[in-house]
Amino acid sequence: MQDRLKITLLLTPALTVIGVLFFGGLGFSLLRSFNYMPIIGMNDPNLDAYRSVLASPQVYRSLALTLYIAATSTLIASVLAVATALLLRRSFRGRAIASFLVHLNLTIPHLVGAIGILYLFSQSGSFARMAYGVGLITKPADFPAIVFDPYAIGIIATYVWKELPFITVITLANMQTLGNDHESVARTLGASRWQAFRHVLLPQIMPGLLSASAIVFAFTFGAYEIPALLGASAPQTLPLMAYRGFTDVNLASHPQAMALAMLIAAVSAIMIALYTRALRNKRRG
Repeated sequence: MQDRLKITLLLTPALTVIGVLFFGGLGFSLLRSFNYMPIIGMNDPNLDAYRSVLASPQVYRSLALTLYIAATSTLIASVLAVATALLLRRSFRGRAIASFLVHLNLTIPHLVGAIGILYLFSQSGSFARMAYGVGLITKPADFPAIVFDPYAIGIIATYVWKELPFITVITLANMQTLGNDHESVARTLGASRWQAFRHVLLPQIMPGLLSASAIVFAFTFGAYEIPALLGASAPQTLPLMAYRGFTDVNLASHPQAMALAMLIAAVSAIMIALYTRALRNKRRG
């Protein structure tokens, strides 16, 4: 009991600051989405911003694009992270270097990776010029469109490259905590390497993997800087639409921007609820 009280007291200052900033910003966004801001004379709350947002086909296209980017990035990063963790848990020459590179990537900002993707893979980038130089293409513009493309390949590649180490570190820590005993028993009973992984190891690491994946999904769903730098002009992701609406000099667009922000928050909350339910069912199973 004393340990819990001590932990609570130690965490209270940080949680207070986070709570004030998070719920304060969320509350401000909610009020602004209702066209309520007495400081500039808006004293009559209404749902006009939500009606405008929900009636716009562009919003639904942006929502589909945002879900596609977040889901695809999370799925690819999670699969590659499990494979990387399985590799790093083994002893091999160069393991220390590989582990260092994985951890090093955690310190690199997302924008640095996006700029790297832009300079390397754009149709005027390094690889396009190299391909043109060796005669693989007739002009740099013939290079495959990886950046500013409608399928958001550049955005997904950036997110996968950046979030892969995060999920890998969490998954590898779970694997090292579990050890190899359960898999060894399964192998001695006749299970193949794949069966031992599928039926023994994967269910044990799934809670941690789901937690990391949920964090990555929520982040990629709500981030706007990478789509702003690497995305096509249309359709835009929801966070980018909200950001550009909020920074517009026309104050009339701010309520719609805040309504989009609340839509993003609602989708993220739904995903967290689904994750919590899946984790609860997993534990019961």
